[in-house]
Amino acid sequence: MHCPKCHGSMRTFNRSGVQLEQCDNCRGIFLDYGELEQLSRMESQYAQQQYSAPPPPPGGPAWGAPHHGGHHRGHKRGWAGMLFSS
Repeated sequence: MHCPKCHGSMRTFNRSGVQLEQCDNCRGIFLDYGELEQLSRMESQYAQQQYSAPPPPPGGPAWGAPHHGGHHRGHKRGWAGMLFSS
């Protein structure tokens, strides 16, 4: 299969049950009919699971003040982050 944009060779990936084609040359991602809607549904389900989960219990060190360093807590990843995580 060849890329419709640059005519490079395409590679197929299976991400959460969705077949994605990606060009090795321009790195474009191509979806078949209905796959974008399927990814959108999966993202909605993922977001609902994240928001419906109970918050973690308050914690921290038993001594001193809680550490608020350079850690990024609560970062929500959308379907694109989930899609390309390995």
